[in-house]
Amino acid sequence: MASFSILLVSACSPEPYPENSSLVTDKAALTRDSIAQNSENIEDSIRNSYARLASERADVCPKLIEEQGSQVIERVAEVMVNDYCDYFLYPREGQHISVATNNRQIEALLIVPALHNFANGGYKVMSYDKHIVRLSYNGATYKPQNLNYDIVMTISDNSDKEYS
Repeated sequence: MASFSILLVSACSPEPYPENSSLVTDKAALTRDSIAQNSENIEDSIRNSYARLASERADVCPKLIEEQGSQVIERVAEVMVNDYCDYFLYPREGQHISVATNNRQIEALLIVPALHNFANGGYKVMSYDKHIVRLSYNGATYKPQNLNYDIVMTISDNSDKEYS
């Protein structure tokens, strides 16, 4: 019985055909990569769907902000419940993003695709991609449970301004 199992294992071994085994390994790696990419795309789509619904509520984050003709996006009476609130944008390459809030205790940062502090000025978009603007509490005292604020995001094609 033991010699039969050794014979069976050696017969099923991929060693006699090394070129075929590398093809199988390459196909398996490609399949894993495509599955991982598909799952990331699905996960991102779910996050965007949730963010689209959250954009209708003042106290839910993250939010998907879509341009609808106007390039100045004003959100009034937003409520920060957690430590931060993310806003998802999809600007075009070459556009500029600037962010302003009415509360000096809130810090506005671009965190994806690059790190940029809007206190230092606007940001020039380098590629059409998901951009995430994060507002977070940066005050000297404890954050209130529900922090109210207004935010104005400007997405412009104006190249006259100096951006980093």
